[in-house]
Amino acid sequence: MPDHLHALVEGESDASDLRRFCRRFRQGAAYCWTQASGEPLWQPGYYERTLRESEDTRQVVRYLLENPIRAGLVAAVDDYEWLGSFTHSNDELIEYAYGS
Repeated sequence: MPDHLHALVEGESDASDLRRFCRRFRQGAAYCWTQASGEPLWQPGYYERTLRESEDTRQVVRYLLENPIRAGLVAAVDDYEWLGSFTHSNDELIEYAYGS
């Protein structure tokens, strides 16, 4: 999305800290962006939503994958150039969201 970022983040231990993760992620991305463009990247703050065990993660992944389609940026999920994950291939994401 040209004006915002969606991320699905999972803590791997009881010591996981979403605020620390967001601070470090935003700091690293902002540094790279500012070096390349000379402009600020982020607005202050962010919105977070915690998924409960009873919620369907596949539905959330589907929502994230389809966001560029709803915005009229692409016609198909895998047409979006910024689709990606640090831990899964694009094919794995799509299979997870839409597979059986």
